[in-house]
Amino acid sequence: MADTIMVDGEAAAPPPSAKDIRLVIGASSLGTVFEWYDFFIYGTLAASGIIGRTFFPAGNEVVQTLLAWAGFAVGFGFRPLGAVLFGYLGDRLGRKYTFLVTITLMGVATAGVGLVPSAATIGYAAPALVLLLRIMQGLALGGEYGGAAIYVAEHSPRGKSGFYTSFIQAGVVGGFILSLGVVLATRGVLSSAAWTAGGWRFPFLFSILLLAVSLWMRLKLSESPVFVKMRAAGERAGNPLIESFTYPGNLRRMIVALFGIAAGLTVIWYTAMFTVLSFLQTTMRVDETVAQLITGAGALAGLGWFVLFGWLSDRVGRKTPIVIGYAMTLLLLFPIFWTIGAAANPALARAADRAPVIVAGPHCAYSPFATKQADECGQLLDYFSKKGVPYTKRVTPVTMVSIGGEPIADHRPAALDAALTRAGYDLTKVTPSASNILVIFLAILVMGALCGVTFGPVAALLSEMFPPAIRYSSLSIPYHIGTGYFGGFLPFISQYIVARTGDPFAGLWYTMAVVAMALVVTVIGLNEKELVR
Repeated sequence: MADTIMVDGEAAAPPPSAKDIRLVIGASSLGTVFEWYDFFIYGTLAASGIIGRTFFPAGNEVVQTLLAWAGFAVGFGFRPLGAVLFGYLGDRLGRKYTFLVTITLMGVATAGVGLVPSAATIGYAAPALVLLLRIMQGLALGGEYGGAAIYVAEHSPRGKSGFYTSFIQAGVVGGFILSLGVVLATRGVLSSAAWTAGGWRFPFLFSILLLAVSLWMRLKLSESPVFVKMRAAGERAGNPLIESFTYPGNLRRMIVALFGIAAGLTVIWYTAMFTVLSFLQTTMRVDETVAQLITGAGALAGLGWFVLFGWLSDRVGRKTPIVIGYAMTLLLLFPIFWTIGAAANPALARAADRAPVIVAGPHCAYSPFATKQADECGQLLDYFSKKGVPYTKRVTPVTMVSIGGEPIADHRPAALDAALTRAGYDLTKVTPSASNILVIFLAILVMGALCGVTFGPVAALLSEMFPPAIRYSSLSIPYHIGTGYFGGFLPFISQYIVARTGDPFAGLWYTMAVVAMALVVTVIGLNEKELVR
């Protein structure tokens, strides 16, 4: 960076020029894009089923899908530990070098997933290695976001941190879009057989190139001026982890950051991206490529929401947009998904309305994890769950099933297939009409606005909530617990709820419950007068 001076042996730029700011934002945001690409490429391919088939074969499609999403969740589960480790290093050693380490760890772990042999080749060692690499990814991501957000915030002029850090927030979405783009490009140049045989591994290996670009850009950066000044004055925390919990009032702020901010925004975001993608590909039987293109286009078009609401938060405050976004999510979430479902596969939606499936029996116990269900009623529920057909359960003395009011005496799969066909259930993959694709796109764009209004101001907000000496740790720990557990387990929990209830929309209640909690905590607990600007 140009025009630097030396403070305590470290380059700093007081104040940063416009060129410096562009480099800070560009390098930090692109690094965030690449880091989240690495993390999301697993989720993108898990939604298509290839991760489950390759590393978690179980002889049961529902179990296979759940195990693949459990692997997705494992990475999130270790993000808080990464936040503790790298938060400590970031507060003691500096922002710049800490997120150089995190992005290196992420790139190596992602490429490693692409090199793991299938379960058919090395047995249980395959899922074990994949889970180990997901843990490494989770540790890396636990340190990345806090470092990038704080680094940009600490370079921002007063009154512009919401706008500048919003590019970090957009970078998270950019990682998801890039993961979809690389998958689509790879599938476009390979035959279906080549893709299935191993071409799907290329998006993981592509991470090596992204790592090289990220390191090249970030090595050009200077340390944060706030950290350099703090270090020169001898004001660094002795033990940032302990002081994050003992500094006056900080524990309360961390609780608000966890339950009010991180938990709420992350379930909205994952619902908008991964739940929409999975819903289109599985429940609504939309062609995989078409579903990925629509979701990616909607996410790309929605990037502007993050910058807009980040900029707006510099003018109206951080709390107001987030509270409005939570309230609007509670009002609009179900209608948005109903709209997507009706437009994605109208024939299937009409069949479900016109000819509802009712499964009845004395117990109807169903476990999505069981290889074989305990009774006939459970076997029927397992059959309809695997087909993605919604059903209603009832209690009757004997086991029975009806489709559109017609009792089906023969419960063998072939007879049930024929009954579903007669009732108008077409379970082949479909491509929606152009007008319906536009409807889906607009619905995703609305979801993107809900993400932007809650996510856009957050990097600036979280940076301002905590004192500089313990900022990295205090921000990272609640953020990654909230996003790692409430958000990371969302695909698994929502898929499990759908499998248990037979209602394709039932998983949304998890999002609704978390957002309702976050709204209450934010309204009551977030005090903007305490923010350090």
